[in-house]
Amino acid sequence: MHIKKLYLLIFTLFVLISHANAQIIEYPNKTIRIIVGPGSDVLARMLAEKLTEAWGQPVIIEAKPAAGGIVAGDTVAKSIPDGYTLLLSSSSFTANHALQPKMPYDITTDLRPVSLLATIPIVIVANPSLHIQNLKELVQVARLRPDQLNFGSAGNGTAPHLAGEMFKQKAAISLIHIPYKGAVPAVTDLLGGQVQIMFAVAPSVLPMIQAKKLQALGVTGIKRYKGLPDVHSAGEQGFPDFSYIAWNGIHAPIKTPTLIIEKLSLKIAEIMQTSMAKDRAEKAGFEVLNLNSKDFEQFQEQDLIRLRAIIKEGNIKPD
Repeated sequence: MHIKKLYLLIFTLFVLISHANAQIIEYPNKTIRIIVGPGSDVLARMLAEKLTEAWGQPVIIEAKPAAGGIVAGDTVAKSIPDGYTLLLSSSSFTANHALQPKMPYDITTDLRPVSLLATIPIVIVANPSLHIQNLKELVQVARLRPDQLNFGSAGNGTAPHLAGEMFKQKAAISLIHIPYKGAVPAVTDLLGGQVQIMFAVAPSVLPMIQAKKLQALGVTGIKRYKGLPDVHSAGEQGFPDFSYIAWNGIHAPIKTPTLIIEKLSLKIAEIMQTSMAKDRAEKAGFEVLNLNSKDFEQFQEQDLIRLRAIIKEGNIKPD
């Protein structure tokens, strides 16, 4: 009797494993959802279009911008780990993890990196009435007028805010932070002179810089940004450690099978390496930097280390 039960158990396990393997091999065989939090959905829509063409299954975009991406992240973290619900992640998600003491999910234990898609440089811009041209001049004015200059951001704990805090720390200056509920109202007040400076993701201010309505002072990192080739990098201006960048990637629920993660990562890499993808990304203000799952996980760990250091030194608290 016991032998019969053992055989039945082995047979049942064999059937379950065979069924699971069949699902992985057949992936994808139904609609895939990409959940998008705050920010641009350009990369998600491009991926959706090309994955649909490649696999013959619909890939749809679902926007959940509330709570700075917390709702989007939580939705994916709690979804079935079968590769059919993905997250367009961004630097907002690591910022939330580093800043928020009580999150409904943990990006390091509930979500699994699939592929880093692109980075987005932070551009430091000023209202032209301030009459400064670069980062060195900004530091000089800030030291002559301590606590008199302010900078706007897309909100407390966002990439632009933390980039501003990082620059304050690296340059040893004091700037007053004015948080907004999104990039659009912050840029509007910058144009109107209600705020003087802004640390902004490149796509949100590129048209105004090109129209000379805003003065670009520099871009984060050690290399120039293709969208603003005449604007010197922070490294060129004597601030090599001011290397804050925003980014976009794809995450899946943590228990998603490795074979599915690898299949997604390989197909996404194939798409992102095409000239079409690079051209579309660059026109939208992104710089393609495709990393596989393992490398993306290491990138995420380094991002969290940097963010925690900025938050601790700046004594930054969540709203």
